[in-house]
Amino acid sequence: MGIIQKQSIRSTIFISIGFVIGAFNLLILAPKVLTTEQLGLTRMITDLGITLATLCTFGSLPVIYKFFPFYKSHLSPQKNELPFITLTVCMLGFVIMCTAGYVFRGVIIQKFSSKSPLFVQYSYFVYPFCFFYLLFMWLESFSWSFKKGVLSNTLREMAPRLLFTILLLLVAFQLISLRVFLVVFALSYLIPAVVLFSDLRKTGEFNFNTVTSILTKRLKNKMISFGLFLFGAQFLNLLSKTADTFIISSISGLTYTAVFTIATYVVTLMEIPQRSITSISIPVLAESWKNKDMKSISNIYTKSVANLLIIGLCMFCLILLNVHNLASFLGKDYKGIEMVVFFLGLSKLIDLGTGANTQIIATSNYWKVDFTTNVVYTIIALPLNYILIKHFGLMGAAYSTLIAIGFYNAMRFGFLWIKFGLQPYTWKDVLAIVYAATAALACYYIPNASNIFIDTFVRTTVFCLLFFPAVYFTGVSSEVNQLIKKYAFSIKNIIFRR
Repeated sequence: MGIIQKQSIRSTIFISIGFVIGAFNLLILAPKVLTTEQLGLTRMITDLGITLATLCTFGSLPVIYKFFPFYKSHLSPQKNELPFITLTVCMLGFVIMCTAGYVFRGVIIQKFSSKSPLFVQYSYFVYPFCFFYLLFMWLESFSWSFKKGVLSNTLREMAPRLLFTILLLLVAFQLISLRVFLVVFALSYLIPAVVLFSDLRKTGEFNFNTVTSILTKRLKNKMISFGLFLFGAQFLNLLSKTADTFIISSISGLTYTAVFTIATYVVTLMEIPQRSITSISIPVLAESWKNKDMKSISNIYTKSVANLLIIGLCMFCLILLNVHNLASFLGKDYKGIEMVVFFLGLSKLIDLGTGANTQIIATSNYWKVDFTTNVVYTIIALPLNYILIKHFGLMGAAYSTLIAIGFYNAMRFGFLWIKFGLQPYTWKDVLAIVYAATAALACYYIPNASNIFIDTFVRTTVFCLLFFPAVYFTGVSSEVNQLIKKYAFSIKNIIFRR
């Protein structure tokens, strides 16, 4: 857990900076610079590009996570053809996707022309976005395997957001048109991909051998079976999570998509620790399964639950305590965002509170369970999304997300408990929930300040002063306690020097 703890802390810092930049973009700058339709269009390009890029991989990325340790153990870097094989699959997938997009363009126009004409007009920008995001995902998979998750997380979370900031400022000062804005926006992952490729090449272990090795011949059937099942699982999972954007755009229009974009991003702030732990834990878990080290796997599972639950509870409560200030700042165009944020945040808290269950299952020999649970999740989520969005609008998307995510994580938790006896919860986790609820309830009754920024500062400060000391003195998480000690000591030194 030492590697995970050390690198996840560093990753969390950089990811947090990226999210701060993103929050500035989406919550402050974008609503003032772009119309709600234009902001909704950027969300459509992003979600559709990411979904199609995942489709293009045809399961090659899970193969990298699972089988890279075997290639590293049995082949020299010069004879390792895994980069060439997986890149070939990704490029083949992209060609097929582009062909399908051209053939079915008429269907896209018919579906979105009435409610989202702006998307129909600029839908071709999805393809360059998809291509460079696909390359970045492929490179990121090797970066994680080389235990370089800090760099990949930094590039993923910071570079596109910094570019978006620059583009918004250029539009604000009328230096570029909407078309130029979208051209550059579609190239958001070009620079991150180039930087990551350069860094991997410098290791001397990332090569493009085209000769098929004996190891590949021996493992190819397992790799194909594993890749296809995990591909199906990942794609269905992603489709279920992004389908709400497509359904909202087609039924209600890009304006409602913009509101959902803001609400989703606010909740996505809770993912910061999860993203860093995921990228670092995958290679460690893969190695642990290879060595049949169940003690290490259980330890990672238990600590991931404790750490993610504490941070998730903190961020969920802070978001709820201050969401009225956000709604006031955004204005009438984003009316009703408070309850959408509540239900989406609750679903994300459930996801965080179940720890690294996805990574543990995906790197085990029971990875077919990952496919099965994602199929069930999709069967539940897609019809729910369509039916509830049609009847309840944005709230329908929030309701369906909560129901589907709750059932999805319950299935995975149940499998790990029954099959491996992995039960990561302790009474201290219950204490963390009680502490968070008590602190949030106390802050809720603080009178509203006339200034939204002062009100946010007061509620945030009081909650942290109530919650973190309680967590610290009961030792809910040793990692969180170490962070509290570290930052408390730093603050003490600053004050003492003064």
